[in-house]
Parts: sequence; C-alpha cells; structure tokens
Amino acid sequence: MHIVIIGNGIAGITTARHVRKLSDHQITVISSESEYFFSRTALMYIYMGHMKFEHTQPYENWFWKKNRIDLVFDRVTELDTDAKTLQLKTGKSINYDKLVLALGSVPRPLPTPGANLKGVQPLYSKQDLEQLEETTKGVKQAVVIGGGLIGIELAEMLHSRGIHVTMAVREKSYWDIVLPKEEAEMISKHIKARGIDLRLDTLVGSIHGAEKVDAVTLNTGETLACQFVGATIGVMPNIKFVEDSPIETNRGILVDEHLQTNIEDVFAIGDCAEIRTPDPGRRPIEAVWYTGRIMGETLAETLCGTPTPYRPGIWYNSAKFMDLEYQTYGQVPTTYEEDLDSLYWEDIVAERCLRIVYEKATKKVKGFNALGLRLRHELCDEWIAREQSLAYVLEHLEQLDFDPEFYTNYLSKAKANLEAIA
Repeated sequence: MHIVIIGNGIAGITTARHVRKLSDHQITVISSESEYFFSRTALMYIYMGHMKFEHTQPYENWFWKKNRIDLVFDRVTELDTDAKTLQLKTGKSINYDKLVLALGSVPRPLPTPGANLKGVQPLYSKQDLEQLEETTKGVKQAVVIGGGLIGIELAEMLHSRGIHVTMAVREKSYWDIVLPKEEAEMISKHIKARGIDLRLDTLVGSIHGAEKVDAVTLNTGETLACQFVGATIGVMPNIKFVEDSPIETNRGILVDEHLQTNIEDVFAIGDCAEIRTPDPGRRPIEAVWYTGRIMGETLAETLCGTPTPYRPGIWYNSAKFMDLEYQTYGQVPTTYEEDLDSLYWEDIVAERCLRIVYEKATKKVKGFNALGLRLRHELCDEWIAREQSLAYVLEHLEQLDFDPEFYTNYLSKAKANLEAIA
C-alpha cells in the first residue's frame, strides 16, 4: 500500500514515522516549503541569532532514507480523488492508495489599505523568515498589527535587532479573547516593560508608502513612521488546494473521529482539519503543535489496520511572551458562567500568577492557568481527569512545582494565599 502525505510539518511527519514503526507500507511525503522536517516554533530563534536553520531539524538527513520514507520537494497542483493521482508542479504525477492532507495553516490576509506594499508581511513559513531577513535590513521602526502568539514572537524578534516596535492590538488587554482579565493585564505590563510600545484598543486604519511602506495611520488619527509592518492577525486552515475538489470543507477540511474526510481513503490532520463532532471541551479546529502530533500518531494506527478514534484528552497549551512563560490546562474561561468560579493568586513583583478554576456546586477542579510558573503537566491532567476537589488540589498544590532546583518555590506562597481565600 502506498501512503502519500502532503505536508511535512509535525502532523504529517508524525504520521510517516509511526506508519513506518507499524508497517512496511510505501510512504511518500511531499512538501514545497522545505526539503526536510523542521521545528516551526524555532524559526524566531534563527532570526534572533540563537540558532541556525539546520539546528531546527530534529533528524539527520540520512534518517529518511534509512527509514524508507521518500521525501519529495515539490508542490501538488492537482488532485484527482477518483483516479487517486496527484499532479506536481514539476510535471510528475504520483498515485496513492491512501492520501493524508497535512496542509497546515496560512496567515489571514490583512484587510487594510496599503497591505500590498513592500515591507508588509506575515510570519509563518520558512519563506516568510527568509523574506523577513531582506525586508528588515536597515529598518529602524516597525509596526506589528495584531497580538496573540505570532505577534509577540515577531515583536521580540524585531526588538532583538534594535528595531523600535509598536504593537497595534485591538483588544483592551493583550490576548483577552483567550485570557482572563488579570492574566491579560500581567502580559500587557510585561510587554511594555520590555521596551515594546504596546497600543491596546488600537487598529491600523491604513498603511502608506510609494512602493515600500513608510508609515501607518491608527484609528486614533495618529500617524507613525515605520519601514516595516508585520501582519499577524491570526492564521486559518490552508484549504484552498481542495476547494475545487469533492472533499467537504467548512472553515477547515471536515473529518470524522477517525480523521477521514467524506472521500474514502482521504484523511486530513493538523491545522487544516476540522473535527465534525469534537470531544467535550475541545474545539473543531485546534492549530497547536501537540494536537498535530496526536493526530499523526492516531491516524498511523488507522492506516495500518487498527481503526483508532482521535481522542486528544484534556486541553493544554503553552507559550512564551518574551520572558514570561504561560501554561493552561482544561477549562479556563475569560469570564465566568454561573456554574464556574476560580481562585487567583498573583505576585506582581516576581511576575507570577496561578488560577484554579472549579465548579461552584461540586468544588471539582476544571482547569489551571499559570504565568511565570512551570507546572507538572501529568499532574494537572490527572487532577482534572479525576475531578479532584479544590480542597485536595490546595492541599497538594506544591506537588505541581516543576521549576528547576534552587528556584524559589512560589507555589508555597500561592498555597498560603489561596487557602486563606478559599
């Protein structure tokens, strides 16, 4: 059986590796972004001078041949699901028995006048990073449009090269569509304290320049001089390739619990996949690294004869806002419904905080948020899954501490404070 995977990100490559562990099937991975798999989350460190591109590749180049995974550096231009064939940009064609679409995301287009000027660009792909190297040469002032995770990464990258960065963020506090008020305000303060000109509740109305950007005008009427604009207003599933095919799409490529599309022998995983009926507490589209990995592992089982439903478990995510680490587990709403409440502790000076979300009626713990703290993933997951009580979690709170040896145990401070207000 020939399994063809389009996309060599974490989802596609995990599928290929696990299919090889489980079988002798022929495996082909096609990508037009890079010849070899690399860590997308490490791209920022190349620009900042901490790494070279080869350092972002988890496997040596010989790994793929040794494991009989054929890599094709090309672009798929046509898909015929009846004939089970793919047409490549170079003119070659490939037949498949099973097809895996791991197409990833694409940046949302910036709907702002002047967005087509030179010096205005997103940050997502390897090609975006290469373009960034060129477009930021000699730049002294930059404006990053949008917050979220990619926005702060780009701001940190530019700031590391001595470029003055203004961030125009439409939310009243940083990322407050995801974070509760206190956490959003802590991150906002942290960003400003690191030298970024963070403009909250602010939109860019227009971008100016002849051929290259030289200024932006904000919705406040203020005009800012700049030679670069980062377009980081989010990403969306990369589905344009299948829009003219019989494969059903909504926001993403629609798949069932086995990650199969409406077309037999065609599957979709990773950022481009939209689960028709997601598990409770999960979203139909989750463009995060670890869900792509789980999807790849799950699909490999199905492709190798053991149909396995996709079960991602309890929601988890982590990020880094400049020097401030962030972790979240389970349910942490931005505002609280009638059945949920939370306990919150904060050390303003040390920039640390912890939130524990629980059901009002049962006192069962439903989620955690942490900034500036490292929590033990397995314990957070276990306590939420076992529906441990708030009293139990507070009693054993210091067991969550995952900070390195000799670091201050802030959870002991948090415990005393939270027990006092519980």
